[in-house]
This record gives sequence, C-alpha cells and structure tokens, in this order.
Amino acid sequence: MPAPKKTARRALLVTSATLLSLSAAAPAALAAPTPSTSPTATPPAKMSSVGGARLGRAGTQVNLAPGVPVLPKDLTALSWIVSDAESGQVLAAHNAHWRLPPASTLKMLFADTLLPRFPKTMEHKVAPTDLAGMGTGSSVVGIKAGHSYTVHDLWLGVFLRSGNDAVHVLAAMNEGVDRTVEDMQDHADELQALDTEVVSPDGYDAPGQLSSAYDLTLFARSGLQKKDFRDYCSTVSAKFGSTEIRNTNRLLSGDTDVPVYQGIAGVKNGNTTQAGATFTGVAERGGKVLLVTVMNPQKHEHNEVYKETAKLFDWGFQAAGKVTPVGELVPPKSAASSTARPSAGASPGTASSGQASSGTGGSGSKPMASATTGSGSRGIGTALAIAGGLLVLLGGGVFLVNRRWPLPDLMRRRTRP
Repeated sequence: MPAPKKTARRALLVTSATLLSLSAAAPAALAAPTPSTSPTATPPAKMSSVGGARLGRAGTQVNLAPGVPVLPKDLTALSWIVSDAESGQVLAAHNAHWRLPPASTLKMLFADTLLPRFPKTMEHKVAPTDLAGMGTGSSVVGIKAGHSYTVHDLWLGVFLRSGNDAVHVLAAMNEGVDRTVEDMQDHADELQALDTEVVSPDGYDAPGQLSSAYDLTLFARSGLQKKDFRDYCSTVSAKFGSTEIRNTNRLLSGDTDVPVYQGIAGVKNGNTTQAGATFTGVAERGGKVLLVTVMNPQKHEHNEVYKETAKLFDWGFQAAGKVTPVGELVPPKSAASSTARPSAGASPGTASSGQASSGTGGSGSKPMASATTGSGSRGIGTALAIAGGLLVLLGGGVFLVNRRWPLPDLMRRRTRP
C-alpha cells in the first residue's frame, strides 16, 4: 500500500478508536456502534483470494470424493475454516474471507504482536489512565489502579478471562492504544492477513474493525509458534491475585453441555453484540494437528460456537489425508519473499509457515523491555513437553516447519491449583 494511503488509514482507525473510548461513558444503549453485518446478511460477491481462488468464493468449499466424509449438515456459522496447522493446507471452508467483526479472537493478534516485548517477571504499577477507554460491558479480570502486576499475570488475564483491562494495561506499557493498534495492523499486514482492520486492541466492537476466519487462523498459527503463547492458551486455570480464574474456552475447560474436546490445546474465544460468538481452536489427534475457526453461528443455543467447532474438528480428523485441499494458509511476507521457497511441484503450504519463535517479534516489534523482578511474580510452572519437532528459525526472517508442529503435551494441560 502506498505510504499516503496507509497513513490515511491509520488516521481513520485512530479516530474510530478515540470515538470508541468516548462511548464508554455513554449509556449502554448508545455504546454499541451500528452493526456492519446482520444475521440475514450475505457474503460479498467478491472476496479476497489469498490462499487460493476457491477461498474467495462464497459458500462451502470442499472436495468431496469417495472415502471423504460428508460435512456436518447442521452448521449455521456465517464463516468457518478447517486447516492443517502443520502443512497449512485448508481442508474445507465456508466464506473463509468474509470480513466480519472478530470479537476477542482479535486478542490472538494482540498477543502475537506484543508477547515478545516484555519479560514475564517485569512488574507494572497500574495508573488510572491505563484503564481508560474500555468499552461498556467489557470482559475484565479485575485489575485495579494503584496495584502492581507482573506481565505474566497480565497475560493470564488476557488468555483465560479475555480481560480487556489486561489488554489496556499491556497496551499502555507499549506506548498506548494508538501505537498498539498500529503495531497490530503492521503485524497483520506482515502475516498477509489482508481482511483485517484493527481499531481496538481488545476486539471490542468498533466501527470498521473487521477480520475473517482465514485471518484469525493465520494469527493462531503464528502465535502457536511462540512457546509463551502455547503455554497461556493451553492453561485451564490459574491464580490471579487471591482468586482463581478459569479459561472461558469451553472446549478446553468444559461446561455442562460441552465436554472437554479430546486433544484440544487452545486457542481463543470471543463474543460481542456485533460479532456474535467467535472461536479459533487447535487440537491434535492421531498425529494430526488441526486449526478450526468459526464465526457467528446463527443457531443461538448455549455454547453453539463450541459445538459447531467440535463437529468440524471431528470431520477434519476423519478427512485428513483423504480430502484434496481447497487452498492454503500463506506464509508471512518475509518468508514468502525469501529465496527459500518450495519447488513448483511442492504441496501447498508445506514449505513455510507463520511468525517468530519465542525470542522475536513480528513486523514493527520493539526490543524487549528491561525486567523489574518482584516477589509477586509467579511462573506458570515447568515447561510443557513439546509434541514432535521444533520450529526452525533461519536467517533472513525465513521460518520453516519441521514435520511436526510444536504444541504442548496435551495430556499435561496447565492447571494451577
């Protein structure tokens, strides 16, 4: 994008974010912006074709053939995608590039952008201004001004409770919301997540804030290459101050009508007025690691987004190795532009993958801040066993995936007493 246009877009997004902050003081009936989509909305006739031409088509895209299981018949989500986390192959999709409000699944991009910047043991004393600008009705973990928190605890608040207060404190540490929004947008562009427009770092409904099932999957795939990201998104429960917090990802923590999904290892859920329920999950079974993203099921039953995700996981594990892919998850620009590319006959998505390992950030990353260690610091335990091979970091920003995607040992999901 030419520099003047990019600058203009940033200015528009920052203005939107400012208006959103002002709305927090307004009555609840006035706080939510006019929805850009509705339950009866239809996908645009033309969508992005990043990852393959079929992913830009409206409707369900799948290559059914003898031996390939049929898709579940009762899926109601406006958009969904099933992909192989290791190879990047998209096994099936429905309106994959439909730009929709993302809700708190956008926190995956927030975490992937900011996680490498601050040591876990670093402490931050929260100022009242750190918590300014949160939208009405935001989910919170209970952060209080005047109290000090470790970066580790703040990330627990982001991943387990989807705390917008924790997001705003971390954004304040990153020179503010406006800077963080810009950094997130730059990182999305680097990941080739071109459906995404960032206005608010926490995913709260905001005019013009959009993403897609395809982009959210790119964020998850990139984030899962960071050990800290994997640790946090697989944590079931933890201590936060004097209370215990539990992960609101129901496929990970379970609920009365949703059992813990076999092999689940994260990633992030969301729910707002405009977005409805959104979710991206990662699971491993039988040597296969799959990513599923579901956006806005139209069947408004309790936990419906998790039920539809579980059905798509079940289908994906049955279809993997049998179904011909309909597209691929593209690598970041830095990897795609490298000379280390697959040969012309290589399978889609097998050569390169998402963002950095735990030591480096993405596009626009700043150096890691200096640490201030306090007695309140709590590590989240010993490192998880890693299933399979490791991500290999090569020179020039090129990332190649070994034959196994790095994931936590799913039999040892992190639970803090």
